[in-house]
Amino acid sequence: MVKPKKHLGQHFLKDESISKQIALSISYNADNFKIIEVGPGTGALTKFLLERKQPIIAYEVDKESVAYLALNYPDLEVRNEDFLKLDFTEFANQKIVVVGNFPYNISSQILFKILEEKQVVQELVGMFQKEVAIRVVQQPGTKSYGILSVLIQAYYDVEYLFTVDEHVFNPPPKVKSGVIRIKRNALKQLPCNEELFKRVVKSTFNQRRKMIRNTVRSFVGSKIVDHHLFTKRPEQLSVNDFVELTNFLESL
Repeated sequence: MVKPKKHLGQHFLKDESISKQIALSISYNADNFKIIEVGPGTGALTKFLLERKQPIIAYEVDKESVAYLALNYPDLEVRNEDFLKLDFTEFANQKIVVVGNFPYNISSQILFKILEEKQVVQELVGMFQKEVAIRVVQQPGTKSYGILSVLIQAYYDVEYLFTVDEHVFNPPPKVKSGVIRIKRNALKQLPCNEELFKRVVKSTFNQRRKMIRNTVRSFVGSKIVDHHLFTKRPEQLSVNDFVELTNFLESL
């Protein structure tokens, strides 16, 4: 039997009903899409994904888990590779759905990876540390609303599905988990300079207690300018507000 490894952030899910619920939460139904499962471990979620009869590629860095999956799921394509280093050019012009009970220690990195590949990844359904899951779906005006919230919600519709308690894992984590679904929205690109947009979002939230007028000084230089958003703090700005702010700063 495969033992969960602390250095890989492994917590194996024991409750099959939760695994089934995650698999059933995939809503993308276009033709010819491919499922990528991240960190399948011993296949708790994999067995229910296979029931969907869609092509699946599982990415697993733990060699012991890879051997276990090869033995128990011989028809599954398993790659002993790090998802975070995956070159998505092989999936160009394909539609991808990413699924997983994601290791807590790389969960934010997984979301930023999805953002990089937003033209290919149509949907993500997965379990995160509850704190991270809430951050993704949080709306403006709340403490948890931040960089991840804005960047994900710029390109994806987000939904918090359900909470998972600690005792259904081996070993039990010290925190609760949350399952979310993010679905690609209709925007092919934002109506602004996207690189500048990311810089503006990150620089303002890095000083989240300050008003916008103070956090955009590096973009404004010595110019004396004003804007109606300058008296707000970053957590008060919606995605559209950040787009407006980005266009204003670029116009300078």
